[in-house]
Amino acid sequence: MSIFKFKMFAIQQDRCAMKVGTDSVLLGAWCPIDNHPFSVLDIGAGTGILSLMIAQRSHAEQIDALEIDEDAHEQCVENFENSPWGDRLFCFHAGLDEFVEEPEDEYDLIISNPPFYSEDYKTENSSRDLARFQDAMPFEELVEAADLLLSENGIFAVIIPYKEEEKFIGLCAEVELFPVKVTRVKGTPNTEIKRSLLAFKRYELPVLEADELVIEINRHDYTDAYIELTKDFYLKM
Repeated sequence: MSIFKFKMFAIQQDRCAMKVGTDSVLLGAWCPIDNHPFSVLDIGAGTGILSLMIAQRSHAEQIDALEIDEDAHEQCVENFENSPWGDRLFCFHAGLDEFVEEPEDEYDLIISNPPFYSEDYKTENSSRDLARFQDAMPFEELVEAADLLLSENGIFAVIIPYKEEEKFIGLCAEVELFPVKVTRVKGTPNTEIKRSLLAFKRYELPVLEADELVIEINRHDYTDAYIELTKDFYLKM
């Protein structure tokens, strides 16, 4: 499916290695914006879905996206231009390492669905590998960039494999970024936790209660919590 239609925008994705998936939709819908961000940075934008979801959810006036793959970058720009919020969205064709060399702005929200497959094998599709494999953007580099670019009251939000949660929170703690919201995601009530949705700020909460989100009870029988979270986006929710 080369076009993915949401309620208020559509995503062209035929030139992107990473198609629209549940992870991005979860993060875009879940990400806290209670600090009313003026400026947003989407690291590893792919199709631009996270930026578009934040544009729909917030009044942020400057939404910058970063995409290293040329085809994905061009498609992201196209998706931005075809959306109702084109004047607020901009996609840089650059890697994170280039972008942080001369940082011009601080951001009130930094959001990323980072490539996280750290397995040793590679597939035949190199652009999909680049999008998928952790060596394209190590967590250390992502956390370092968040520390450098996040405004004083900013929020840094990611979705990562649950098995990486402890490591990632540890990396953030080293630069004094602390979790303020944690949601662990399961496909069904009986499957194991697969993903962690994490949001960080520059101050530590005395107590943080993690919560849990279950996506579906049976195939295509979605839980009330998942419907509530995604209903502003999915056409059929």
